[in-house]
Amino acid sequence: MDQALEEARAAGVRGEVPVGAVVVSPRGQIVARAGNRTREMSDPTAHAEVLAIRAACADAGSERLVGHDLYVTLEPCAMCAAAIAAARIGRVYYGASDPKSGGVAHGARVFSHSQAHHVPEVYDGIGAAEAEALLKDFFASRR
Repeated sequence: MDQALEEARAAGVRGEVPVGAVVVSPRGQIVARAGNRTREMSDPTAHAEVLAIRAACADAGSERLVGHDLYVTLEPCAMCAAAIAAARIGRVYYGASDPKSGGVAHGARVFSHSQAHHVPEVYDGIGAAEAEALLKDFFASRR
């Protein structure tokens, strides 16, 4: 989670919402890392999770990341949760909860739907205090 938090801090410095994600292989190696780049890329799908999943899939040469873990600083939104399911990621560890836009424990609860192609193990609250502080500071500075 420390590496995901590093990516989140870098995203915040770029003026992006400070969210970071890291994909770890079954052997425990980081194979991809990313921070939000929606503004930089003018792409509403350029969330940290999606960018990290894309890079990890390219590294693996496959659209499936079976046995991989995803660490992300904020509860994934519905779009990202769907991408996680499509990639067949084994475990998701996230920091801060997102009652407004989350798609795992809040809102759409993508993994709870019978339509979910795959349901990863989910662990929340990992590094939550630091992730929440990054987000609060970021939004406070813009008000």
